[in-house]
Amino acid sequence: MKQSGISGKVVDQVAVVRDFNRFYTARLGLLRKRHLDGVFSLTEARILYEVGTTPNTTAATLRGRLGLDAGYISRLLALLTKRKLIRQTASRLDGRERLLTLAAAGEAAVARLDEQSSLQIQELLSDLSPEDREVLVQSLSKVRTILSREGGEAVKVVRLSESNDDALRLLHEYYEAVGVVQRDDHESIEKMIHGSSSGLWLAYLNEEAVGCVALKRLPSVPCAVECKRLYVRPSARGRHIADKLLDALEEFARSHGKRWIYLDSYDDLKVAIALYRKRGYLHCERYNDNPQATVFLRKFLGEE
Repeated sequence: MKQSGISGKVVDQVAVVRDFNRFYTARLGLLRKRHLDGVFSLTEARILYEVGTTPNTTAATLRGRLGLDAGYISRLLALLTKRKLIRQTASRLDGRERLLTLAAAGEAAVARLDEQSSLQIQELLSDLSPEDREVLVQSLSKVRTILSREGGEAVKVVRLSESNDDALRLLHEYYEAVGVVQRDDHESIEKMIHGSSSGLWLAYLNEEAVGCVALKRLPSVPCAVECKRLYVRPSARGRHIADKLLDALEEFARSHGKRWIYLDSYDDLKVAIALYRKRGYLHCERYNDNPQATVFLRKFLGEE
């Protein structure tokens, strides 16, 4: 039935999207009572996945990311905690918040879900030609980009000329979220900000500081610098802010004649590592003595 004031073209577009939704949800088995015919509902499985890929996330962040009712997600988290799949600990920054991490049983469950999901999608793609698979992947990426656009939200990235409270607050949140042992002192932060080939960038969303990234000198490698402290507040994720921060950092390094950007990470930071690799950062040998680092990557910027 055509609604008053809506053009026939829009009505047709709505019908196409709804038809695709019905097709895709049935094709992936999302209408079944248990996800992937396992022991979890789709929502439970998604919560476990989000907690696994973003350790120390909070219920508030999950609510925003998944669009769930506060009471509903609270009940699910309580159930998953009771089943010893999720651990909840008080946040050092805000005692009212509970930080969520996977227990050992939760990690095992997520590993099984990942394997089952990958096999399901492999089967879905197996009958397609390489050309059709590439078209499908590119089309899905385009759909996500279009639907992820946030109207009216302005993201601004700035390179600091002086240290400020926003920078110190975000760096502290990063240290706590990742459990950093080797932290920057006041002198090292000042060196980053005032160095000719280093810097500290902040991302602002509607004038609120929500992310940071730092660039440091790397004297041990010719024509190279090091990316550090990439962090976006959980409440601001999903808006490509990390990409915008890295865009600014890489452009600055390139404009200052640097050919390589190095970085280190560790295995648990799967989302960050996936982002780096998507942007062209490749595996390299250990280049520092950071005791926490297990993953070492670098990106070639080329010559100016």
